[in-house]
Parts: sequence; C-alpha cells; structure tokens
Amino acid sequence: MGIEVGGLLGLIWLIIVIWAIVKVAKSSAGPVAKLLWILILLFFPLLGLIIWLLLGPKG
Repeated sequence: MGIEVGGLLGLIWLIIVIWAIVKVAKSSAGPVAKLLWILILLFFPLLGLIIWLLLGPKG
C-alpha cells in the first residue's frame, strides 16, 4: 500500500508543479523572468513552488 500512496502523492505533486510552470509561461513577466522561474520550479520543486507562490508573477 505504501507504493500506491507514494505514487499518488508524487503524481499530485507533479501536476501541481506543471500547473505552476504553465501559470508562469502565461504570465505577463518578461522572458528572462519566466525562464528563471521555470528553471527554479524544475530544479527545486518544493522550495521553488513555495517561493513562486509568495513572490512569483501575479499576472
């Protein structure tokens, strides 16, 4: 049962990170800012998502 729960949580986490990347790509931020946010989200998913939610582009 541990594998199923871990796999489900991993899938949910992946969906959240992909959603954040799509939101960044559609934002009105400049291209360099978008690239930096996407790289942060890809290389540091947990910390990057928290920082993006607090400081990321809002438009």
